Parts: sequence; C-alpha cells; structure tokens
Amino acid sequence: MKKYLLSILTIVFPVLTYAQEGEDMGIDQKIDQAFQPVSDFFSSLIFFEIAGVPFVLMLLVFSAAFFTLYFKFPNIRHFWTAINVVRGKYEDIEKHGAKILYGEDGIAQGVDINKVDDIQEHIDNIENIHSDLEIDGDIKDTIRDESSDGEVSHFQALATAVSGTVGNGNIAGVALAIALGGPGATFWMIICGLLGMSTKFVECTLGVQYRDVGEDGTVYGGPMYYLTKGLKEKGFKTLGKVTAVLFAVFCIGGSFGGGNAAQSNQATIVVKELLGLESTAAGFWIGVIIAFLVGIIIIGGIKRIASVTEKIVPFMAVMYILCCLYIILSNFSLIDDAIALIVTEAFNPKAIGVGGVIGVLLVGFKRAAFSNEAGAGSASIAHSAVRTKYSASEGLVALLEPFIDTVVICSMTALVIVIFNFGGFFEYGGDGSGSVFIDGVAYEGAGITSIAFHQYIPYSKIFLTVAVFLFAVSTMISWSYYGLQSWKFLFGRGKKADLTYKILFLLFVVIGAAASMKSIWDFSDAMIFAMVFPNMVGLYLLMPVVKKQLKRYVDAIKLKREALDN
Repeated sequence: MKKYLLSILTIVFPVLTYAQEGEDMGIDQKIDQAFQPVSDFFSSLIFFEIAGVPFVLMLLVFSAAFFTLYFKFPNIRHFWTAINVVRGKYEDIEKHGAKILYGEDGIAQGVDINKVDDIQEHIDNIENIHSDLEIDGDIKDTIRDESSDGEVSHFQALATAVSGTVGNGNIAGVALAIALGGPGATFWMIICGLLGMSTKFVECTLGVQYRDVGEDGTVYGGPMYYLTKGLKEKGFKTLGKVTAVLFAVFCIGGSFGGGNAAQSNQATIVVKELLGLESTAAGFWIGVIIAFLVGIIIIGGIKRIASVTEKIVPFMAVMYILCCLYIILSNFSLIDDAIALIVTEAFNPKAIGVGGVIGVLLVGFKRAAFSNEAGAGSASIAHSAVRTKYSASEGLVALLEPFIDTVVICSMTALVIVIFNFGGFFEYGGDGSGSVFIDGVAYEGAGITSIAFHQYIPYSKIFLTVAVFLFAVSTMISWSYYGLQSWKFLFGRGKKADLTYKILFLLFVVIGAAASMKSIWDFSDAMIFAMVFPNMVGLYLLMPVVKKQLKRYVDAIKLKREALDN
C-alpha cells in the first residue's frame, strides 16, 4: 500500500516544489513549467507508435469493430431496448426476476407488475381468486424484499456516467479536433462514437456482473473487480491481479487528469475570458474556488453524486443542445454545405499539417475516445452501482452514452464551428498545437466554441461560461467517484485513505486551472488512454460471459412479453 501511495505522490510533489521557485514568474506559469515534464513523460510513454500510428488507438478502433461484429451490432439491434430499460419498462423483472413474476404459475398472472402499486396486495388477491394456486413461501419472502443489490436506478447510473463523459470534451475537445484536423475530424469522431457503443456495452455489463456489495449495501465495481474475479474464474488469477492493479493506478491518474485537471483548465479559460482576467495568478485562484465547490459535493459519495447529476446533466445537455440547434437552424441553408465539407474533408483533408486521411482519422478518433471513454472502462464503475438482477440490462443502458456524447452533442458543436468558419475567420490546422488565430488573437479549446456562439447569440459568452462550468463540475464529481473506487481497491476502504485521495483530487483541480491547455490535455489523454491496456485484457477474455448474460436478459424480456400477450 505504501509503495503505491509513494509512487502517486511523487507525481505531485515535484509540481509543488518547483512552483515555489522562479521569482520572475506568476504562480500559474510556475505550476505550468513544473507540470510540463510530467505531462511529456506520460504522453510519450502511452502513445508509442507502430508504423506511425499510436498503438493504443489501433487497439481501441479494432476492438470496437470486433465487439460490434461479435455481438451482432448491439448498438443498432438493442438501441430501443436500451431506451425502454432507462424508462423503467422492465424494472419489475430486474428487481424480482422474470421467472418468479412471469413464469409458469408466476405471481403476475397476466398483469404487468410495473403497473401494480402494492405487490403484496396483488399476491393476496391472486391467492384469493385462484384458490388452487399456492405461491411458495420463499418466493413471497423474496418479493417482500424490495431491495435488490445496487444503490441507484438505471437513469441515475446513466446520468452519473454521462456526466463523466459529457463534459468539456464536447465543447473544448471538438474545437481542438477541428482546429487540428479540420471539419473531417468530425466524421471520424462520429464513426468512433458509433463503434464505441459496443465496447461500452461489454465493459458495463462486466462491471455489474462482477461487482462487490458491502455489508452496508455499498457497491464496489468496475474493471478492478471484473479483472480480478472474472480472470480468476478463467484460470488467470495472477494476470487478473496484475491488470486490476494497473487499471486502478491508471484510473486514479485519469481522475486527476481527464476527469479533473482538463475540466478545470477549460472552465478557467472561459471564466478568465469572460471577466477579462489577466493576472498571472488568476488561474490559481479560480482553481481554488472550483476546488472548494467540488470538495463540498464529493463528500456525499455516489448517492449524492447521482442525485446531483440526474438534475444537472439533463438540464445542461438540453440547454446546450437548444443553443446549438438555434445556431444550426438559423443557418439552415448552410447545413448541407457543412455536412458535405465534413464528409469530404474526412477523406481529403485541407487542414495545415494534418498529414492526410490517416492524420485526420487519428485526430477524430483520439478526441472521440477521450470524450466518450469507450474502452477505458471508467463508466463501468458508475454503472456497477445500479439496482438490477441482470447485468446485461445496464450494459444496454451504457451503450447510449457514446451516442449521446459523441454522435449527438459533439456533432452539434462541430456543425456550429464549421458553419461559423464559413465566414473564413480562421485557418484549419492553426499553429499545429490546437490554437487558431481569429482577428490576430489566439483562441484554443472552449475559447473557439465561445467565439462561434457569440457570433450568433448575444451574451452567449455568459451562457457558454455557465455551460462549460457545469460540464466541468459534473465531470469532476463523477470522476472523483471513479478515482475513489480505484483508490479503495488499492489502499482499502478506510476514512483516512478516502480523505487522502480527495485532497489529492482537489489539488489537481488547482493544477489544471493554473497550467497551460497543452500540458494538461497531453497528460489527460495519456492517463485516459493508459486505462485501455489492462481493460482490454478483461474484455476479450470475458466476452463469452457478456454474451451469456445478454441472452439471459433478452430471454427474460421475451418471457414477460409472452406472459402478457397470453
């Protein structure tokens, strides 16, 4: 335990020590210079290349395509089933089991239990009407126990997980992709999102299947648990332990980077731009304020996170989508031109320095994978807390995430920026590092999206600042849960260990706000993508388990339908 803790703290202490040096620099610059070597090291380590292509991206794309074929296009075949699960249409069979309710001599007796207010009263009525029907006492006791394993509903788990994926990757990440790769990067983001639905289904099904439930009902789940328990079942006990530890370490890093520092970084950029702050310590103090707000929320654990995110996420997503739609529909005559440009430049990119089709493809896939996290395994931690007796039910819910995140929200952001730039405001490709120049001023990330919004919506800078801030906070509180679960896996479930993690997490909020976008996003990319390596080991070895659980759940739904039809 001490060994793991020391290895993590060695990342932080150099930043704190170096930040005290350099009398002629502001605190923001000091933190950035101290953090840059850390960022460069991890980025070069994780994104090693084979034939000029980062291996981790090759692994993600191939795996997503393979799972889509292996499970016979679950992203299409089970899309509406997933929506019905979120709506609670199958809540009864997930709480009590299909056979107990709708099997031969089952309790339902032709009635949809979802529409029954008091199930015990329904049982008594059935026994009075059907005197020859005797319901087993054990079944009655099971039905009386309304609490199946889990802490949150399907909708709450989806909202928590979406809040971890729908964030500034949709605002800043899309702008960064277009700035680097041009409009064509959007096309490859959408393709990555569609394929990623299948990967998300696999990992979140496993998250529920192999979760741990504590004596107090608290759920502990995610890749750490399906790697340990699942691979042990397959006879790979040592491999399971090693990959689980690696994932937990990388997930903690991901919670500090992509789920935290990258979010506070973009929130700080838009706040500084809105308020016109130029102080060399402005980022630091904005980070302190954000850290204080996030610190208040993350003390509550998953139940409080779920209650917050299920309110914030739909509101902020709808608000952001409505504004995007307003801009897009206000320029209705340009929509077909924008779509045509996106498709054309996907195969014939014009952006400066993108390096052809492979270059724009890599930019699109990298930003989409960072945004929806399919393959990273992080979302399976939140989904593992759902109340259900069928693990595949939550896997189906999870496949909606990349669709919402990448196919819908990222595409809308991209259309807004592409339509905006029909005015020739900046050159695609920019300076090659993610910045573009508009009227001689450098803009990056959320700043590009902000200037595009401002062109069409008065006072939109205020709106977008609020939106970016809400996206950032919701992402941070969800990722704090992911990181804490990994921390507990490594260091135990004690209060002191929890407090140590939360202090480090809040420290990275400040680091992200103070450091530059490039150093923070390079580090964030590296940490998120590092999680892919150990996670994929589990997905490939355990995919037969997922196939079995999917059949079990689909059969349960069929049993209910047949019982009600008869």
